[in-house]
Amino acid sequence: MTSRDYWVTHNAGVPEEFRSSGGKVANRPGQPILLLNTVGAKTGHPRTNPLTYLQGEDCLYVFATKGGAPAHPDWYLNLVAHPTVTVEVGSETYEATAESITGPERERIYKKQIEARPHFGDYRDKTDRVIPVVALRRNAP
Repeated sequence: MTSRDYWVTHNAGVPEEFRSSGGKVANRPGQPILLLNTVGAKTGHPRTNPLTYLQGEDCLYVFATKGGAPAHPDWYLNLVAHPTVTVEVGSETYEATAESITGPERERIYKKQIEARPHFGDYRDKTDRVIPVVALRRNAP
């Protein structure tokens, strides 16, 4: 299954449901979900991905797990190429800047995510790559 096929299978309809319900997704109860809107690194086309996030003090953290696959997800490559993104969380939409977190801070944040969502430990254990942690920091209006 290609990553595009996976996206269609698991995420088709999620953005529409998210937007029509004020940020709720029926098949992900209790999970904090946001929509990350990026610009395609190769195509320049807009892309939208539903992601689980962790609330930080001054940002939201997202995790480029791709289910523990050996390669980074496309959305991560998109935001590396174009770090200005649009975030939809709940019924709010805003522009943010994506910043990859590294070193001990990355380890601390990923550990917190595993405590909140243990399956993120499974993703880490499935791959040899370091799963990127990305802070989405709201841009000033």
